[in-house]
Amino acid sequence: MIYLEQFQTVSRQEEELYLNDTRSTCFQTFYPFQVFCYRELPRFTFDPVTIFAGGNGSGKSTLLNIIAEKLGVRRQSLFNRSSFFDDYVKGCDHWLSSQKELPGKSKIITSDDVFDALLHLRGLNEGIDTRREDLFCEYTEMKKANVRLRTFNDIDDLKKNNDARRKTRSQYVRERLMQNPRELSNGESAFAYFTEAIEDHALYLLDEPENSLSAAFQLKLARFIEDSARFFHCQFIVATHSPFLLALPFAKIYDLDETPPQNKTWTKLANIEVYRDFFKEHEGEFS
Repeated sequence: MIYLEQFQTVSRQEEELYLNDTRSTCFQTFYPFQVFCYRELPRFTFDPVTIFAGGNGSGKSTLLNIIAEKLGVRRQSLFNRSSFFDDYVKGCDHWLSSQKELPGKSKIITSDDVFDALLHLRGLNEGIDTRREDLFCEYTEMKKANVRLRTFNDIDDLKKNNDARRKTRSQYVRERLMQNPRELSNGESAFAYFTEAIEDHALYLLDEPENSLSAAFQLKLARFIEDSARFFHCQFIVATHSPFLLALPFAKIYDLDETPPQNKTWTKLANIEVYRDFFKEHEGEFS
């Protein structure tokens, strides 16, 4: 499924005109102006799965954020924007498919979103563990206490006292405490985050989703993206270094290391050649 057909960034000529007209001298950076100032970016055309590839500093994440802001898709984590970001976005243009609007579920998912979810889960579990210890102490105190009903304020303590006398410690605590969410490894939790966040019939922009994922889980994510695009009417635009995602069989790949960026097969990317040369150098060790 294709929701976003094409996207055009600010041209080099427009960028030069904007910067020449900017009188202010109190800024040291005009980000995202100047990120692509030495390259004329093409009008990007998108397939069901389109990938931005390139080394660190090639502008993959910046381009993804520009597209996300232009389209107004949902996002969770803040990102590095500047006083000039909105001006740059205004200068961009995009073309949707026959649909007049993007599906409301469309969103950008960044590695920060995944890390925040992992930290939230960890913090939730730590809070529950602390509360459990407090309830253990409360149970012991209430079981020994001799509570008498003198005022309405004593009613709650009397109930606790009766509960502590009638029930085991585990029963007492269990009734007053939610259970810990099932805590998985970082990789398992990160993969679960994507499978829960990505629904059918929507556009998803994924910024380096391979972070926190082992090679095996990167393969699982690649299959999940492929199935979501083929069978569940999703479109993906992905910024990644992962060879497992780059090798998706029908993905269109833009190499942002090229000037201008070009379509390439994944085996021709400089990043993949590094992997190939590394394993070739160590080929004898697999025998």
